[in-house]
Amino acid sequence: MIDRRTVLAAMAAGLAPATATANPDAGAGWRSCAPVPWTVQEVYGTVWRGQAVIAGGMSPGLQRTAEGVRAGINPQDRIGIYSPTTDAWREGAKLPFPRHHPVLATARDRVHVLGGYRVAEGGWMAVPDALVLDGNAWRPLPPMPRLQCETVAVALGDRIHLASGRAPKGEQNLEWSDQGDIDAHQVFDARAGRWDTARPCPLARNSAAGAEIGGLFYLAGGRRVGEGNSAQLDAYDPKTDRWTTLRPMPRAAGGLAAAAAGGKLYVFGGEGGPGVIADTWSYDPKTDRWTGEPGMATPRHGLAGVGIGGRVYAIGGGAKESGGQVTATVEALIPR
Repeated sequence: MIDRRTVLAAMAAGLAPATATANPDAGAGWRSCAPVPWTVQEVYGTVWRGQAVIAGGMSPGLQRTAEGVRAGINPQDRIGIYSPTTDAWREGAKLPFPRHHPVLATARDRVHVLGGYRVAEGGWMAVPDALVLDGNAWRPLPPMPRLQCETVAVALGDRIHLASGRAPKGEQNLEWSDQGDIDAHQVFDARAGRWDTARPCPLARNSAAGAEIGGLFYLAGGRRVGEGNSAQLDAYDPKTDRWTTLRPMPRAAGGLAAAAAGGKLYVFGGEGGPGVIADTWSYDPKTDRWTGEPGMATPRHGLAGVGIGGRVYAIGGGAKESGGQVTATVEALIPR
């Protein structure tokens, strides 16, 4: 999570988006793909019919404030759909209103967008909105019973699990400081159209990442306000409603991305150390061990991660800490 004042200061200092171009090299490691048509960070992704989908996020632009117009970073309402087959992007139906940090998941062959922050009264308000893409239009769903932003969304069958994140500590809901880390675990049943709760995750944190492997929800990394980044890895089994804490990541990171490919969990990017991270690690659930993988060519945080066809895709993100140097970069990892 990046606070509003930090973002405005960083963006006012200069906007230098990074992009990538297609690379025909099909060897193991990261390769460049067609960039997103716009720069974006604080974005999440999902896989729908063999394509990567991103929604919302934050992009550079002009902001009107009481002091006048200045460079800043604004929530997005754009939807990007990427085809690995053609290495090309197209735009989908725009969200009803711009938001950053909305999480995405696909259940019952439909893309769902959940929560995020919208502009309100000069601040960023956490919202409980839930949407599903029906054809070329967004349809509202029952809102989240509890606000839960900067969370991780993973679909296990028809049920979308949201675990960890941030939520208002009281009635105030406009500033970053109004919110605290949570261990909440909410579940949306896409078949029944209703919300439920499940066992809280073992560690309250925000800006973690996760993916599904073998019917389990893997939740990795994240950060705790006042305590720094976490390397914790947890796995949730919906059959028993229990979490298991596994071998931690080799390096703690928040604002990272994750994706599953070939039965392994890949985590990459994020902030920590200080600086922005290029590191990539794979975790094998069969051995409970981590392996170092080639690092991304462009270190980024606040990026989206998806796994398609045995490859891992890293989409967008910021190349500098907080809100600086928003990118459109897309890279694909071909595992060894």
